[in-house]
Order: sequence, then C-alpha cells, then structure tokens
Amino acid sequence: MSLQTVKFYQTGTFTVGNRLLAEDERTIQATAARSNSLNCGHRACQGCGEALGARYAIDAAMAAANGQLIAANATGCLEVFSTPYPETSWQIPWIHSLFGNAPAVASGIAAAMRIKGRSDVRVVAQGGDGSTTDIGFGCLSGMFERNDDVLYICYDNEAYMNTGVQRSSATPPAVRTATTMPVGPEPGNVFGQGKYLPAIAMAHGIPYVATATVADLRDIEYKVRKAINIRGAKYLHIFVPCPLGWGSAAHDTINLAYLAKECGLFPVFEAEQGEVTGVSKIRRLIPVEEYMKPQRRYAHLFGKKPALETIAKIQARADHNIKKYGLLEQGAQR
Repeated sequence: MSLQTVKFYQTGTFTVGNRLLAEDERTIQATAARSNSLNCGHRACQGCGEALGARYAIDAAMAAANGQLIAANATGCLEVFSTPYPETSWQIPWIHSLFGNAPAVASGIAAAMRIKGRSDVRVVAQGGDGSTTDIGFGCLSGMFERNDDVLYICYDNEAYMNTGVQRSSATPPAVRTATTMPVGPEPGNVFGQGKYLPAIAMAHGIPYVATATVADLRDIEYKVRKAINIRGAKYLHIFVPCPLGWGSAAHDTINLAYLAKECGLFPVFEAEQGEVTGVSKIRRLIPVEEYMKPQRRYAHLFGKKPALETIAKIQARADHNIKKYGLLEQGAQR
C-alpha cells in the first residue's frame, strides 16, 4: 500500500472511513488478516499511546515481512505492561533485552539470520525514549554505523514513565517531571539540554529515517512497511502521548498527538541517506498553548501569572521546526 492522501474524513473526527476505500487500500488493522502481534490482555494504562503505536507498527511489520519477524524489546513500559511473568501478550518471536542493549541484541539476531541464509526473516528492535536516547544510545549509534539490517522503533513519551516519570533527554523544556519540578526562577525542565534522535540518526547517513504520531495510524503503517522492505539500518520515531505522565485525559491521547504536529513542536517527515525526502504538512496551524494547556505537566506556565516569556521560547522552537522542515504549505499564514 503506497502513501496516499485520503480525502474522505468522518465529520468531527480524525479517522478515515474505511468503508469508502477499496479493500486493498484499507489499513492492516481493518482487515481480518491482521496478526494481532500485541494481543489483548496487556496491562497498559487507559489511553496509552505506546500500546496503540506498537500494535499498529508491529502488525504492519508482520504484514510486510509475510509473518517472518523477530522483535527485540528494551526494558520499559512496553515490556512491563505486555509481559507480566508468566504471561505475555506477544504473538511473535519476542526477546526481552536489557534497558540499554536492544539495538545490539537485534544486530546479533540479524547477523544470525544472515549466517543461516534466512534473508526472509526481518528484525525489529523497539524501546521508549529513555532506552533509546539515553541508556541505549551507544548501542543504537553502533547499529547505525554498521548499517545493520534492523528497523529500530522508538516510542517517544518524553520521559521515563515506567519508573516514575523522571526526565529523559527527550523531555521538552519547561516540562514538570519527578526530577524537574516546577520550582525556582525557571521551573520545569531546563532549556538547552537533551537530544533529537531523528536528526542524529540522519547524521549517520542510514538508508531510512522517519517520524510519525499515533494521530495518523495509516502513516505509521506506511512507514513501517516501507522500512521493512529496505535493507540496512532504519529508524522510526513515533510520538506517543502518556496520560499518566503528562497529566492529560485518557481520551485526549490522539488529539494531543495531532496538536503536537499541527503546532510544529513535532515535525513529521521521512529521510533517506541523511536527506529529508518528504514532510507531512500542517493542516491547521495552531499556537503551542493549544497543545500545552490540556497537560498538567505544563500547568505551572498557565497560573494566575502566565509565564509568557517561557511560552514564547517554546513557540520559537515550534517556529524553528516549521521553517527548518518546511511544514507549512506555500502561502499559508499563521
């Protein structure tokens, strides 16, 4: 299934009416042939963006690999809620690695499949932003540098949610976490720290890098299927809101992912060999406040005396992304 713009949207929602599409154009989840790789019975929180993102991503990978898929999973929320011993919700060959070595484990699996002559078996590694941007950063860079035939998927909820909502290097500035409390002259996470992994992956010159959000599940499926059919190292960074850690309503997960893209704080794009090849344009440009206000992790910025200077700095980050990645249609106005 190639990427396409579907013009038929159900009124008042962000979902596509599958009844309007031919069967071969429907999503993997809309067919009886889906693999249900991450099955029911897991213990994710209500409204968990990571559970939704993983379900779509791995089912899409299974379809692209004709069922020949092995997954290595770092320690984190996805591992904890899906495999409470002695149970599991995974219906595929699935290996739990340490917090920081999922890329190395996946590289070893890919090497073993190569030696065995099993070019039909595809390998996926997955983890949260903590295991990806912090603890496993060295192993991931090595996987990229060697161009190992692995698709690495980062489910980014912007903090260490599994261990108590501590800051990670993917945590945005000014955000409240258990280790960046809203106190002092500059409350919340400080500006000028952290790292943006999609750009670092691109700097390695690997065959394919992409970002996506759970607000566009068709886009996730398209990018996973494309990546699985590319040989070499691939990186997919999926934005997955966390109601528990963000202090947002469970029913707002999809909307928050949509607003993050529409305000410019999370650019959605594809890159090949280090060069951006396509971007998902903003449909309705909004100020960052519209995205931030439904989240209690930003509540300290909107009290009796709003932190206008801090909000302006966050808006400047969004504006920078919009300009850098060309997220606005030509001639569009704020």
